[in-house]
Amino acid sequence: MSRSSKKGPYIDQNLLKKVAKGGTEAIKTWARRSQIPPEFVGKNFEVHNGKKFINVYVTEDMVGHRLGEFSATRTFKGHGRVVKRVIEKT
Repeated sequence: MSRSSKKGPYIDQNLLKKVAKGGTEAIKTWARRSQIPPEFVGKNFEVHNGKKFINVYVTEDMVGHRLGEFSATRTFKGHGRVVKRVIEKT
């Protein structure tokens, strides 16, 4: 279920204050649930994925999405090891 349209998008207030303050360095955040407003375009964020911070540069195409979508939490290791089998004739 999505958020009610009368409430508007959820944007973490502390994150909004840090962006308004300015600066050139990346902003560290744990607020993965925060939506990306147009004010975030052109900013660098370091979004926590549960283990480390992933660098995310916000572009215009990202507006309306959430920060957590660009910081993957799971690492795909593959479906299994490929075993090369040699058939010997006896």
